[in-house]
This record gives sequence, structure tokens and C-alpha cells, in this order.
Amino acid sequence: MDRSQQLFDRAVKVLPGGVNSPVRAFRAVDLCPRFIQSAHGAYIYDTDGHKYIDYVCSWGPMLLGHDHPAIREAVERAVKDGLSFGAPTEREVEMAELMVEMVPNIEMVRMVNSGTEAVMSAIRLARGATGRDKIVKFEGCYHGHSDCLLVNAGSSALAGGHPSSAGVPEDIVKHTLTAQFNRLDTVEALFGQWPGQIACVIVEPVAANMGVVAPEKGFLEGLRALCDRHGALLIFDEVITGFRLAPGGAQAYFGVRADLVTFGKIIGGGMPVGAYCGSRALMEQVAPCGPVYQAGTLSGNPVAMAAGLAQLRYIRAHPELYAGLEQYAEELAAGMRRAAAAHHAPVAVNQIGSLIAPFFTPTEVTTFVDAKGSDVGMYARYFKGMLERGVYLAPAQFEAMFVSAAHGREELEQTLEAVDGALAAL
Repeated sequence: MDRSQQLFDRAVKVLPGGVNSPVRAFRAVDLCPRFIQSAHGAYIYDTDGHKYIDYVCSWGPMLLGHDHPAIREAVERAVKDGLSFGAPTEREVEMAELMVEMVPNIEMVRMVNSGTEAVMSAIRLARGATGRDKIVKFEGCYHGHSDCLLVNAGSSALAGGHPSSAGVPEDIVKHTLTAQFNRLDTVEALFGQWPGQIACVIVEPVAANMGVVAPEKGFLEGLRALCDRHGALLIFDEVITGFRLAPGGAQAYFGVRADLVTFGKIIGGGMPVGAYCGSRALMEQVAPCGPVYQAGTLSGNPVAMAAGLAQLRYIRAHPELYAGLEQYAEELAAGMRRAAAAHHAPVAVNQIGSLIAPFFTPTEVTTFVDAKGSDVGMYARYFKGMLERGVYLAPAQFEAMFVSAAHGREELEQTLEAVDGALAAL
């Protein structure tokens, strides 16, 4: 029995499902999860000594690759000063100043501890600022596990919310309305059905929790126009896209203004951190300035701020790295499409910036309905084939592949060789 299996056997006795986050359990691919020992550059190493090219990148934040020296050294210096103070530090101020400099249309930042917390707080602020209760989200977009966002409205874009998790009361999600990503008409219909009652529309600018689905031309612009027309706020959930699509995130990449923006672990270089940001007028409605309450003992943690500052300063100094990330991703996606065609495999490959997703369906994927048509069993077999060939992917069909600056020509060639072998084995 290998070490990962031994650890998993122990873990299931003391951790629900043997993990601390559901997707890690590998249930969608019917395997024992790999327990990771270490990571460096473009590679991760499991407890059995296997080496994998990593396209999970801790679910996105490892933009520069694992164990980048600038981030590691910043953390080592910070740790010597202490792990947590529960009091203001200079690094918090520097971090907020840097984010305001880099991200369009924000003037103030509130640090929190996760993307879930950032989104939960932004929703509360939107409701407090507008005096309205209802919110609009999109089916297939994930915004963390706060109660009001754990909603699946089924096939009806106009239906009110129904919890998709036990433990979430119907009353909590009755104000959550669900529309279809890339379908402006479904959003417009909700505004028509609930005039003057919608506080905000929240969207992943690139839907990266149904695989990777880019916004069609005019979609984000249309959301902006609808929110302006109806007095609602537009929230960009940039836990995935922030500082990954561009140094200024999706607002800079697409040229569309959001009222509030949320960020996650990428602003901590992989450390647990999050933030929500907006105009001074909006953010000064947050306590202690205003009536919208939110607090956190560990918010702005000094070690996380040191890691985040190191990553963002590196990005600001090297904006050219984004062209390299996109070129690698484009070449990888093109190679995956060639391999699929050569093996007559029903695979659609979506790519934007450094995000990629193969869908095991012969049709184009532009909506959540399209994505749900994927053959998850075939993806599971593909995942296993890639893992056996030394490539670590997300253990579920509806997740993204993340490219880092540490991925180079050697990793590209090895990955495409693995893709060819894994598809041939199907």
C-alpha cells in the first residue's frame, strides 16, 4: 500500500471524507487522493516520491510557480517579526495602496481571510448601500460557501433560489435569483420581474467553476448597462481572474467597470487571504466608518501581507510575464485540440489568458447548460491517464487548468505527450 493510501485511510477516521475541502477527495475521478509533500516551480511531489507537472497551482494563486524565491524570502523575513498581532501593521497599508494603484476603479480595500469571506462581505455591503435585499448570481458560477450563494435554481432562470446544500434555510436564499451566464436576456427578465428590489449582480468575469467559459462579446458590458439602468451594483468576483488575467484583473482585461471587486488567495501568494474593494463612497459604509458591519481578527495577517506584497510587486515590475503565460496556454490548448482530433475524441478546449479547460463533449461550450453536457466519466479516465503520465490536473471536470510563469517549453512538450497518450488510451 502506498503512502497516500495509508494517509487517506487515517484521514477518513478524523476528517469528513478524509479531506478539508470536498474536491480534494478525488471522488469525481474514483481514485485515492495524492497527498502532497512539497512543490517547486511547475512541479508538485507527493508522499510516495512521484513528481507531477502541476496545473492546479493551489487553485490559481501560484501565478509565479511554487516556492518562488521572492515570496519565500518575504515570508521568512516576516515570520521573524511574529505570526499575528490582531493590530494594524504597515504592510496592510502598503498592500492596500498597491492594489489601489494596480486595479482600476477602486479607492479603498478591506482585507479578509478568504474569497468566501470577501464575497459574503461584498454582498452585505451591496445590500446595505442600496437598501435592497435581492441579488442575482449565475448558474454554474461559484462564489464560496456562504448561505445566500449556495443556490441552484435548476433550469428556470427566473425562479427564486433553492438551497443546494443541507443546512441552508429556504428563507435565507429566497432573495437569491439565478440567471444564465452569457444570457443577458435572463438577467433583464429578473430586473423586470423584481423592479427596484435587486441590490447587485455578482459574476465571475470568466466563469471558472464550470470549467472555463469566457464572457461572450457584450455580456459584461450588458451587465454594466443593466445595473446602471436599474440602480443595482455590479460585483466582479475575481477570486480566479484577479491578477491572473492581467495586472489589473478582469476590469483591465475586458475594459468593464465593476462597483465592487473581490479577491482571494492570489493576493497572498497562496497564503490564506482575501479582500473586497470599491469606491471610497461605498467602502466608507463599512464599519467603523459606516453601518455595514464586518470584522476579522486575522484580517491583514502580517505574514500573508508580506507574501502578497512580494507577488504583486513582482507582477507590477514584470508585466511582460502575462504575454508568456498566454502564449503557453494558447500552445497547450491548440495541442490538446490537435490530439483530440487525431484520436477522434469528443473534446472541446476553452482557453482565455492562462486559464484552460477541456470539456469531454463534441459541442462548443459557452454556457453552463453546454458544460453540463460533458462526459464526466470520460474526464475521470483522462485524469487518471494524465496522472499516470506525470501531469496533475483538477480532479473534476468542471474546474480550470492554471498555467504559471514557471511552466516552460519542457513542461509544455511533456504535457502534450501525456495528453496524446491519455487520449489514445481512452
